Amino acid sequence: MKLKTMLTQLVFAGVASSLLAPAFAANDLRKDAAPATKAANDALLKSLPFSDTSDFKNAHKGFIAALPADVIKGEAGNLIWDPNKYGFIKEGEKAPATVNPSLWRQSQLIGMSGLFQVTDGIYQIRNLDLSNMTIIEGKEGVTVVDPLVSEETARIGMELYFKNRGKKPVKAVIYTHSHVDHYGGVRGVVSEADVKAGKTKVYAPEGFMEAAVAENIMAGNVMSRRASYMYGNVLPPDAKGQVGAGLGTTTSAGTVTLIPPTDYITKTGEKVVIDGLTYEFLMAPHSEAPAEMMWYIQEKKAIAAAEDVSHTLHNTYSLRGAKIREPLPWSKYINQMVTMWGDKAEVMFGQHHWPTWGNKDVNTLLKSQRDLYRYINDQTLRLANQGYTRDEIAEKFKLPDSLDKVWANRGYYGSISHNVKATYVLYLGWFDGNPATLNELPPVEAGKKYVEFMGGADAVLKNAKKAYDKGEYRWVAQVVKHVVFADPNNKAARNLEADALEQLGYQAESGPWRNFYLSGAKELREGVNKVATPNTASPDTIKAMTLDMFFDYLGVRLNSEKAGNARIALNFNFTDTKEKYELELENGVLNNTANTQSDKPDATIQLTRDALNKIMLKEITLEQAITAGDVKIDGNGKKLGELMSYLDSFEFWFNIVTP
Repeated sequence: MKLKTMLTQLVFAGVASSLLAPAFAANDLRKDAAPATKAANDALLKSLPFSDTSDFKNAHKGFIAALPADVIKGEAGNLIWDPNKYGFIKEGEKAPATVNPSLWRQSQLIGMSGLFQVTDGIYQIRNLDLSNMTIIEGKEGVTVVDPLVSEETARIGMELYFKNRGKKPVKAVIYTHSHVDHYGGVRGVVSEADVKAGKTKVYAPEGFMEAAVAENIMAGNVMSRRASYMYGNVLPPDAKGQVGAGLGTTTSAGTVTLIPPTDYITKTGEKVVIDGLTYEFLMAPHSEAPAEMMWYIQEKKAIAAAEDVSHTLHNTYSLRGAKIREPLPWSKYINQMVTMWGDKAEVMFGQHHWPTWGNKDVNTLLKSQRDLYRYINDQTLRLANQGYTRDEIAEKFKLPDSLDKVWANRGYYGSISHNVKATYVLYLGWFDGNPATLNELPPVEAGKKYVEFMGGADAVLKNAKKAYDKGEYRWVAQVVKHVVFADPNNKAARNLEADALEQLGYQAESGPWRNFYLSGAKELREGVNKVATPNTASPDTIKAMTLDMFFDYLGVRLNSEKAGNARIALNFNFTDTKEKYELELENGVLNNTANTQSDKPDATIQLTRDALNKIMLKEITLEQAITAGDVKIDGNGKKLGELMSYLDSFEFWFNIVTP
């Protein structure tokens, strides 16, 4: 390996590009809603209180100005955000047969876009990204809460606010939690220079940086690939495709940025005066995010609920893949909100959806969501303790009507099914206790044997088609996937599974379920399409990595089979930060130890952290860094190249519904 490419390849090979153009098939292969799908959606329409339109009144309340109609593009002409793409979802119109009527209602609500007033001095930008951006006017300027996913969308949002409320300095930024849609656009709001100069403070919950960086790096490639399904990035926006994600419409695909916090909130009850307003904080770690917090603004009688209370059942497990979230502490945090602020709050706003006004309605929503997560926790465990397994519990689990018929508790983003399964796994792991499931065959091998036992692919498809005609789409998808994994070139099997997934998507109330089903159908019919997706492994994220995280990530990429019995010892000496690391490759494992050096290294690499960042981001080559004096290699430099040859690169667009 050439010397100049060694460190360039240390990190993030194969991470998704956010500059890929959408690719849709010229011929639309999608089907109409089948009779069974129409019947299922009609039944739901009759079972829920659609006559209650109070959410529409609240979603309109406080409207000031519409979003700019212009499409937002990047410097390379890449599409970042199209404010008009969901124009086919119109308020008051009946749901198409291909969309669950409850999800259609939610999509109508989250499609209400623009600048809104929450209460005196508090404003929100809605539907300019997956999340809301909240702007709080203080004594000398404004505090911006959760500046969206992308720098470009956040900048447009601030321009809209300034146009209608006047130009004001940004005195503070608050990250409510560690998910990218709540910090990624920060450079569209404030400059790092102003933060370093002390003109702007950045507040976040304790553990924010570790959580934000780790989640987007260690398993970032597979999470981002699955997120392309979850948010429907591969789907066209229309009545047979993407209609939103339940939490918001979709994610923008611009520049993800990150400015590290200057101030951390560390304990519940902590009070901080920010630009003349008194904030009382409540810590909520390991609820909706590993690092999360809510607060009450004393002068505004306003609760900021972050993402622990919203107008949907949230995820205790995200389908993109993430560590399971704990519904019991989540419920208890909401109960703390009731205890601390329930007797005095007059408005509650979150970082998705619309606010809730009036003390009575605020408490009603708080208690309903509190009981929702507690019910999921307690009843899952009750049934597990009776011997029911994960899938059995999910199938028989039912909320009481007092929770189920509340619009804010419907499964537009999370779902009862996958949250219950996650709770089971949280306490008991993936194994259901039945030894027959302890060491099952992998999908391809199992698929071939299933098909053989069933009398061959033709027999399976013949019976599966009968099941499809009877509306048994879950079973069709479950059984035909074995034919696809046994023979991914079986066109009839791929098409039949796609048809079944499509009907399941048309019936799904959860936005992510719909997007997963329809994305799977599209991939079965057309293969993998590369489209625009957010690049969470952005330059700011890379710079925010600690060296521990950086070297740990190298260990994740190490192909132990390639490494075999190789033994390598390398010393890294960072001349600007004075940090030292020893890397040892042996037993197919790459260990790193801080604050130590090997007595007999194969090579010693001296460099600056700034140089490492620039090499990782391909801003300079290793040779240029050596010439500048920022990198020196003493000893056997070939050993560094040997180590790099053992590192895998992660291909983003891997198959999901086929082997």
